[in-house]
Amino acid sequence: MDIYFSDFFKVDEATLEGYGAFNISLINDLPLFIDPFLLFNNPKKEYQDLHNEIIKYLRFLKDVSVKENINEGLLKSWFLFPEVKQNWFGYSLTGNGGSGLGVDFAKALNKSLYHLFNDFGTEKITKSSHLEKLCLIKNGIGKDNISDFTTNLIKEYLLYYTEVFAKKYIDKTLRKKFVVEKVKFNYKTESWERGVYELPSIGDDYTLLTPKDLLTKDETWINKSDLILDFNEIAESIPNDALRSQVNNYFQKILPEEHTEKEYRGAISTIIEKFPTILDYYIKYKEDNGEKAKFVSKQKVRESESFYVANIGKFVVLLDKATDFYKKTGDTYDETYDRILFLKQVIENNDGYRIFYYKGQPIKREADLQILFRLTWFATSSDVNSEVNNGRGPVDYKISRGSVDKTLVEFKLASNKKLKQNLANQVLVYEKANRPNQSIKVILYFDEYEYLKVQEILKDLKLEKDKNIILIDASRAKPSASNVKSR
Repeated sequence: MDIYFSDFFKVDEATLEGYGAFNISLINDLPLFIDPFLLFNNPKKEYQDLHNEIIKYLRFLKDVSVKENINEGLLKSWFLFPEVKQNWFGYSLTGNGGSGLGVDFAKALNKSLYHLFNDFGTEKITKSSHLEKLCLIKNGIGKDNISDFTTNLIKEYLLYYTEVFAKKYIDKTLRKKFVVEKVKFNYKTESWERGVYELPSIGDDYTLLTPKDLLTKDETWINKSDLILDFNEIAESIPNDALRSQVNNYFQKILPEEHTEKEYRGAISTIIEKFPTILDYYIKYKEDNGEKAKFVSKQKVRESESFYVANIGKFVVLLDKATDFYKKTGDTYDETYDRILFLKQVIENNDGYRIFYYKGQPIKREADLQILFRLTWFATSSDVNSEVNNGRGPVDYKISRGSVDKTLVEFKLASNKKLKQNLANQVLVYEKANRPNQSIKVILYFDEYEYLKVQEILKDLKLEKDKNIILIDASRAKPSASNVKSR
């Protein structure tokens, strides 16, 4: 059953491991991304050169950002980039299509370079300039934007990296030559040039490999959350007495004595806009602790490989051998319901629960459960869409065949603090908005305490006999409660 790069292109997993590439899923994006700090902090000269090229291009953008309202055509040419979907990383829960870097990002980047970071490329406090600096102050620039921008600016390297592997290890019948746009920037003509590469192909599109040592999960090493968390420590460590006093004085003036978390974060954002030099001291702190970034990212990639590749691969084999999961037919409700019951059966009684553990600890993320569900749905004639927004909020999955036959599915963890509220309101709202045949709620629990908590909620809401609420036991030691099939 073809799910991963190694499956589609008949390559041994050990060969990919030896090359240093991540064995991506070609069914669904995995929630990993490239962190530009891992280029900067790596001793490999080729990585450091890539980081320098990124900074060179940003300095070019800073030089052309001489006015806030840059020509729309040039803005599109220089600041806008599509998502490089061919690397199959990102936050899409269905397929590999993302929004890319649109006009809002382009304008935010242009404005930041023009108004706030006119010293970009010539900083005196940090060892280097950093692309991530742009996401520390502007809400319109996040980690996904930083990753997309980085991937586009090192796309030439990724294309070459993949081409070398493909020519050596992949049969020529599984390769094609592709003309790829926006590969290399020509500073003389101030325009992007295309390139031609022989790459692994699926249908009319190519696939890109990415070195594992460039990847991380959850946050880039330089990120706004850490800036806010460590703000007081960073402010106190500023060696410039005058600046430190100004920052502390201004902070006390704008922050109420009795304040909320939102007000605290807002005050920090205001201070940073007034004293952007603070960012350089924060980035210097991150540079000085760069080895930790490498360690943290390596751990996150290992965890992701364990869950998304090794565990899910074994899980699919279990489903295929132990059940009729991939042979189910019927309308979307019957197909969906039966598949969820099969998932329940394999997780509870065929050691499938192991997929949710890494080094003995449970991985409690609803997004992981959703991705698992999608990866096990590749053999179906139904249309499987996730995060479908009907105007009243997104629903995890809509399984449909045409406009009449459709079923909605919601996945929740028993530990979710809003589970009761969600059960009481969410599915009813979705049903009213979409008018599907049925809606199914799947709740995953990891111990008997969580199970009893869910039972109490269901009883309070008079839902304990609702067949469309299915509980799945992912505990390692099965209590007697695990015999319950569904409620």
